[in-house]
Amino acid sequence: MPSETTITVHAGPHDRANCPVRLKLPRPLPEGTWELAAEDGVTVPMQALGVEAAYVETGLKAGESRKYRLRQRAQGGRQPAIQMQHTEGRDLAVLLRGELLTRYTYGDVPARPYFYPVMSPLGVCVTRNYPMRTDVPGEMKDHPHHRSLYIAFGEVNGTDNWSEEKGHGFTLPQSIQQVESGDVLGRFAATSLWATQDKKPLLTEHLVFTVWATDDTTRLLDFDIRLEATHGDVHFGDTKEGGILSTRVASSMDVPRGGKIENVYGGINEGETWGKAAHWCDYSGEVEGKAVGIAILDHPLSFRYPTHWHVRDYGLMTANPFGYSYYTNGVKNGSHNLPAGESLEFHYRVVLHEGDAKQGQVNAHYLNFAAPPRVEVG
Repeated sequence: MPSETTITVHAGPHDRANCPVRLKLPRPLPEGTWELAAEDGVTVPMQALGVEAAYVETGLKAGESRKYRLRQRAQGGRQPAIQMQHTEGRDLAVLLRGELLTRYTYGDVPARPYFYPVMSPLGVCVTRNYPMRTDVPGEMKDHPHHRSLYIAFGEVNGTDNWSEEKGHGFTLPQSIQQVESGDVLGRFAATSLWATQDKKPLLTEHLVFTVWATDDTTRLLDFDIRLEATHGDVHFGDTKEGGILSTRVASSMDVPRGGKIENVYGGINEGETWGKAAHWCDYSGEVEGKAVGIAILDHPLSFRYPTHWHVRDYGLMTANPFGYSYYTNGVKNGSHNLPAGESLEFHYRVVLHEGDAKQGQVNAHYLNFAAPPRVEVG
């Protein structure tokens, strides 16, 4: 199959750059390292994922197509572009071309796992250091449960699995699986239990985290989250306290310090974005004198897409599809009952970029995510 396989990618109506592409193969590739070579001289690595494969389209103009041939690539003893380094029982470090991009900390955590630091393409952390570090001058020290980048929600069968206040619930890590490094992507799967204050299980969280080997202007992190009612029926309450995927940005990016919130419709700052449904939301500002931003993109396959946003001028941005009564002054109710054995799925892409949403081409990344290019395997 490899020597005869061609892959044709059609950009469609949009330019494609730093665009992750997944494709299905007729059968799994043999072991080895693979690449795609086009007649115009473009060559990109491809990573086999069972009967699927993936690569990153570097640059294709709207309306254009590119035909690649699949061939084996010489590894040459070098390290893969993305390395996943797992310290059993403690954390999992994600390195992009040898530099730390983020770290998933799940061992010895007060309430639930989190990703910290979260490094921008310009080498500065776009999320707040507190409370993991308390020695950073000028940082806000409110809401200690806002730990960088994390998964949580504030009312699950009456349990607060959002804060770290008295009586809070827990996300209890159970296992880490499928740790994979590669030249196109790195990924891992994590299984956790959401539990009450007394550690009684409420549901099971299945997370698949993927990071892509993009160029030096962009970082892309994918979160595929499935919440499964494994311990009976689950009630998600209508509350603004929490969101399925949340981030607290670096304090220098807060709106009162010159930062900016923006959504897909052009809404600016909390007054025009809080509680609004939007396909993506972005927070940008300066960190150590460098203009950077972080966006969360929602996918059409997510529960209640497009999500609503609990996003604040003081630095919080979270995708919350449940807090309708707060968003509508009580006109709607966003609570949801999940029967035993069923699941809710959420799919998000985090974009770490330079500048604001426009400079970071956030909407183009959204189209890559929600409406990817068409692929033909010949």
